[in-house]
Amino acid sequence: MTLPLLIRRRLLALGLAAPLGGAAVAGEDRDVAARQRMLAEIDLDLRATAGTTGRSALSPRVAAAIGKVPRERFVPAQYADRAYENRPLPIGHDQTISQPFIVALMTELVDTKPTDRVLEIGTGSGYQAAVLAELVARVYTIEIVRPLGQRAAEVLKALGYGNVEVRIGDGYLGWPEAAPFDAIVVTAAPEHMPQPLIDQLAPGGRLIAPIGSRFGIQQLQLLRKDAQGRAVTRSVLEVRFVPLTRER
Repeated sequence: MTLPLLIRRRLLALGLAAPLGGAAVAGEDRDVAARQRMLAEIDLDLRATAGTTGRSALSPRVAAAIGKVPRERFVPAQYADRAYENRPLPIGHDQTISQPFIVALMTELVDTKPTDRVLEIGTGSGYQAAVLAELVARVYTIEIVRPLGQRAAEVLKALGYGNVEVRIGDGYLGWPEAAPFDAIVVTAAPEHMPQPLIDQLAPGGRLIAPIGSRFGIQQLQLLRKDAQGRAVTRSVLEVRFVPLTRER
């Protein structure tokens, strides 16, 4: 039987236990510490931008999800040692994994509940989908770049995220047969809010997306649909995302 980690640490400190899987434990400890540092940096960014975002700290649920998901599994091997830097990183095919602060902020702003069904447009590495999967009942995610979508699906499956379904296709069109969705998260920038996604949002739902030109600064916009189906949108923050790619 393996001793609980906290007990083992105390025994090791007293010289009463021999290291067991010492390298693996040390690696796990490093990753946990790196995630905690990343969370501290996210909190600093949230406080700095609270005047426009309306969020000055992570909710306990989102903080727990960010603190649990192993971001190093979602980046190319050559960037694994930089996985917990609070910055975007390249993942190939001219795409990036978003800055952790932006992932956390977008997740916060859609106000997920455990019973929610969420659509993500732009699977990319699969990291945002994993964070959402920690918080909601079901995640549907669409990626237009087949190699990225396939790799993300493999990583998500390997990590046990059975509540995530990955589709290869044009995210602008959404996933109509699975609609309506309680929340929609768009992780690439269209020039305007896609009407198919608005149509697939449930009454009371939240849709967040970076809107604007592929060559300029975009506005992160939060759309809320009221009980009567009317949409109200507000700009949250200036951002820069890769453009939303369409099928030709």
